[in-house]
This record gives sequence, C-alpha cells and structure tokens, in this order.
Amino acid sequence: MGGGQLGRMFVQAAQEMGFYTAVLDPDPTSPAGLVAHYHIDTDYLDEQGLAQLMQRCGAITTEFENVPAAALVTLGAHRVVAPGAEAVAVCQDRAAEKTHFAQCGVRCAPHARIEAAEDLARVDAALWPGILKTGRLGYDGKGQVPVAGPDDLVVAWEQLGRVPCVLEQRLPLAFEISVIVARNALGDMVHFPVQRNLHRDGILAVTEVPAPGVSDALARQAVQCTERLADALHYIGVLCVEYFVLEDGTLVANEMAPRPHNSGHYSIDACDVSQFELQVRALAGLPLVAPRLHSPAVMLNLLGDLWSDAEGREVSPPWSSVLALPGVHLHLYGKVGPRRGRKMGHLTVTAADAAAARALAGEALSRLGLPPL
Repeated sequence: MGGGQLGRMFVQAAQEMGFYTAVLDPDPTSPAGLVAHYHIDTDYLDEQGLAQLMQRCGAITTEFENVPAAALVTLGAHRVVAPGAEAVAVCQDRAAEKTHFAQCGVRCAPHARIEAAEDLARVDAALWPGILKTGRLGYDGKGQVPVAGPDDLVVAWEQLGRVPCVLEQRLPLAFEISVIVARNALGDMVHFPVQRNLHRDGILAVTEVPAPGVSDALARQAVQCTERLADALHYIGVLCVEYFVLEDGTLVANEMAPRPHNSGHYSIDACDVSQFELQVRALAGLPLVAPRLHSPAVMLNLLGDLWSDAEGREVSPPWSSVLALPGVHLHLYGKVGPRRGRKMGHLTVTAADAAAARALAGEALSRLGLPPL
C-alpha cells in the first residue's frame, strides 16, 4: 500500500528474494508502481482496488503511515497485514502516540491537546515557548508552527485549519537520533545501530552511523525504549522511533514511523541486511537476523532543489563528479518532475572508518553545491 520511494526500495528487496509484488497507489507514475510486477492504480479506499490487491497478494504492508487505517482493517480480515491497522492508527495520531509513550514509560515532551477553541485558553503557561503540530498528516516539517505565547497559539491554530493539534513545549535540543527495530509475529526483535540525524527546514538532510556523540548507555536506553514501544503494540514489521537528545544528555521520544524510515536508507549499502529486507522477512514469516554494520556511513538526502540553478532554470546535477569519489552510492527514486523540497534520491557514503566517511560526505556535498556538514 503506497507507491513512494520507500515502497520502491521494499519492492526491490522483495524481488531480490524471489517474490512477486503488487503496489496499490493512485499515482500512475509512482516510484514503486513503476518497478512492481503489478500496479493497481486506485485510491486507498477503493473497494475494487483492495479486492485486486487481495487477489494478487498473500501478505500486505504499507510504506507510509497515512494509508487509511480503515483500508488495513478491510485487508486484514482476509490477508496477513503487517504492521496491523491498530498499530498504524496509533502512529497516525500524534495525541494517541504520546499516550502510548506514557503507557510504556517512555518520556516525551510536555504537551497539551488542542481540539476545540476553548482548549486554547487552558494551556499551561509552562509550555511556552512551544510548537503547535497537527494531530494527523504532518511530515517533513509540514503541519507545524512555532508559538511563543497565547496570542501566537490562536493565530497558529487558525493557520493550521482549526484541526485537532498537539502543543509541545520547545526543549533545549543537543541533537536528534533514531532507532530502527524489526519485530516478527513471534515477538523476535532485532535492531540497527543508533543513528544520528540532522534536519534542515524540517526535512531529514543527513544521517550518520555510528552516531557521533552517543554514549553506549544512551544507545542502550534508546533501543530498550523502542523495543518496549514495539512490544506493547504487538508490532510486526520495521518500526522507527525518533528521539531528541537534550542538552543535559537526557532522552525524549519525538515520534514513531510504522515502516522503514528515511534515516535507515544507509542500510542498503552499509549493512549485511537492509531495513527493507527485514520488512520482507517479517511480512513473509522468515527468520529475522541481527543486521551487521560492516561500514561506517553517512546518508545524504537529495532534494529537488538540486535540479535547478539560482535563477530557477532546470539543470542536471553533477553526478559524474560525485560518483568519482570512492564509497559513494547513488540512489535515485525515479520520480517525475523534481521540485524544491521533494525527496528525489539519496547518497550513501561508506568508508573504513567514520572520519573517512564524514570527510567523503563533505566532499560530495561540496561538489553538489550543498551546505557542509
């Protein structure tokens, strides 16, 4: 379910293991649909489309959390669906997600629900300054507005369409990390190394593995928290949890993604089993094996901005120059029409040690004309 780049990489991993694949997505040029054996070009709630998917498939997964949970309920009544509708529904709703964090004893930012106009006046003054986030459908920095106080809150809520929101207290962040786990129906679980992430304008720009500045104790805590969250959801498949590391060194959960994650793309080139293969294994009931990081890596997102110059004219990025660097792996997603802020691909830079990977990534960024690490 879903035809974006995550679905494309999942389809490619499944095909390498000999599986036939089908993609349901309403975009006739979707990246995953273009490489799958079958592309069902319908809406996610289209009954005929869902019936076709069930006819084609023995097991079904989703590549992004905003596939309607109702569709997964329908599919799950007849086929293996992983992750299940209930787990996806929790991740689709920011308030439900924070409730899940609390129930699992995982700390998150102090917050308040804003569901109606009268909630605006009830906000605890301790939450200022804050960030107002839509309860649903927010991603890559969309659906978020910084607010300094009550007056800003009223304006921001209007700006976001008066939809249910969560107001989070702004915290003194040192950096951000993420943890990716895979869990099967038996409750077996494996995880990738902790990843350190850098966002620009709300979009992931850089992932470094091993994560610099993360102690063994903090990494263990992050993994243990993620495993508790997955177990409590009876989760099946790949789950990513993003965390804030505060200036005092403590850990705060930010959000969950019920799918392979942008910060795990490096695993295709730097690990002996990728996050996408683990998703295939979990879905097909195959054994999960602990992934091994065989090469330190830096992953760089490639946005549509690269395809235009300062005057807005379309240009071709200097791939030959970048690919002349050792250990550079280019992945383009086959998207039609680059535009600013759109994820068009990524580079993974691998090397014998983290310092060498970081230096090569810096050189690749320079050759692409992108900001340095």
